[in-house]
Amino acid sequence: MSGVKIAVIGAGMAGLACAEALTAQGHRPILFDKGRGPAGRMATRRLKTPAGEVVFDMGAQYFTVRNPDFAEAVSRWLELGLVAPWPDAGPQAWVGAPSMTAPLKAMAAGLEVEWNSFVMGLSRHEGQWRVHTKTGEAGDFDAVAIALPAEQATPLLALTDPSFHRRNLLSPTSPCWTAMLTFSEPLSTSSSILRQRGCVQWAARNSAKPGRVGPEAWTVHASHDWSLAHLEQSAEWVADALCDALLTLTEDEGRDYVTASAHRWRFALSTGLGLDSLWNRQIRLGVCGDWLLAPRVESAWLSGVSLARRIGADVNEPKSQAETILAN
Repeated sequence: MSGVKIAVIGAGMAGLACAEALTAQGHRPILFDKGRGPAGRMATRRLKTPAGEVVFDMGAQYFTVRNPDFAEAVSRWLELGLVAPWPDAGPQAWVGAPSMTAPLKAMAAGLEVEWNSFVMGLSRHEGQWRVHTKTGEAGDFDAVAIALPAEQATPLLALTDPSFHRRNLLSPTSPCWTAMLTFSEPLSTSSSILRQRGCVQWAARNSAKPGRVGPEAWTVHASHDWSLAHLEQSAEWVADALCDALLTLTEDEGRDYVTASAHRWRFALSTGLGLDSLWNRQIRLGVCGDWLLAPRVESAWLSGVSLARRIGADVNEPKSQAETILAN
C-alpha cells in the first residue's frame, strides 16, 4: 500500500513537520486544527495601536538549532527569508521573520489543512479511522497522527490507546500568563531581554527583533509560580501587574503604556519525556509533540519528523492476520 491517507490532528510545528515529511514520502496527510491558521506555541498577535501597528510574538520568543536535520530545514527557511538570527538571545538563537509564525505559514501553504476544525473524537471501523469534529466527521484514514499539547491529547488518547494515555499523563504542562505592552517611547534599558527577575520569567523587546517594525513593544512572560497563583485573574489585571513589574525592572516606574493586553497559556511549557514519538503499528495511531521530547521548537519539529518516518516505514508493510484482528 502506498500513498496512504493520514489524519494529522494539530497544525503547530510538530503536526506541520510530520505532514511535510509524510507528503515527501508520497502520502496524503490531511491536517485538522481548531485555529484559523498555524500557530501553536509560536503564535503571534497583530494589534493596531495609536502609535502604529504591532505584531507580538506571544508564545515562543526564539528557537535554537542543534540537530543537523533541523539545521537543514532552518537553512531553507533562511533562503526564503522566513527566519533570521537574533544575536541578542544568543549565538544559536533564531526568530521567524517578520513574525514567529512565518515558517509555519510557509509549511502550511503546501499542505491540506482543515482550519476551524476542533477534533472531539476518533473512531475506528474495519481498519479505518474517522475524525469527528464539532461540525461533522471525515474519513476514511489509514492512520492518525496526534500532534497536540499533552493535555489536549488526553481525551483522544484515553479512548484509543491506554499505554499512550499513561505516558501522556506523565508530562504535565505548566501554565503561563503573557503580557503584550506597547509604549510611545523606548524604555530606559538598553537590553532587549530581561530574564528571571521576580514575577517576570522572561521579557523581550519585541520591536528589536529582526524584521519587526512599529513602536516600542514588549512581550512579558510571567513565572510559573506567579502564573499558577493568578491563573484565574482577569486579563486586564494581569496586563497591568506585569506592566508594573516590567517598568520596575527597567526603572521606568510611572510610565504610561499605549496598549496593554494579556493572554493566558494554560498549556505553555512541557517537561519532556525524552521520547521522540509514539507509534502503535497495530491500530496505526501515532503521537508527536515537544512534550514527548523536550520543551523546544526544535524538539517539536524532530518529533513530527520522527513520527512521519515511523509511519512511512510501517504503512507499506502488509498486516499479518493477527494484526488485522487486533486492528478491528
